[in-house]
Amino acid sequence: MALPGTPQADGPLSVLIATTYRKENIMIQTRRKTIQHSAVVAGLLAASGLFPQYALAFNAKAFEAKSVADALKAIGVGAPVESKEVSITGPDIAENGAVVPLGASTTLAGAKQLLLLVEKNPNTLVALFTLTDSVDSNVTTRAKMGQSSDVYAVAIMGDGRALFAKKEVKVTLGGCGG
Repeated sequence: MALPGTPQADGPLSVLIATTYRKENIMIQTRRKTIQHSAVVAGLLAASGLFPQYALAFNAKAFEAKSVADALKAIGVGAPVESKEVSITGPDIAENGAVVPLGASTTLAGAKQLLLLVEKNPNTLVALFTLTDSVDSNVTTRAKMGQSSDVYAVAIMGDGRALFAKKEVKVTLGGCGG
């Protein structure tokens, strides 16, 4: 007797095919059950408030801001002051504006957040990193830049001060200069 959806064969081959079919069917059901159980557990964690708070702490207004001043205002910071203790890394000329490597760091202790902002991007705030004392205050990421612009690294300190460094990054179109 053949299982539905399995090829028909006689003798030992039919036993092998039926056994293989059962193992694959069990594996698929196990995978489905695992995904279902994972979704249920995630739902229960979210409903009970045990889900990590950082996953829920997203400042949409800051990321939708159209200027550096608006982004800093949405985060709750006043006017930043230029500082040599904050540094920014990035290329002087970016040949591909779709993936521009940028980094920010500070040598000051007590930094609570590091921000990367691109002045002429449609949405100025590119990245916001929340720091603790156990995390090195040196971050890197890649940003999309549509045109040449000033890029800011802003360190927000525990006492509310905002310190920044600025760098101009020129974006070439297709690596042809300009």
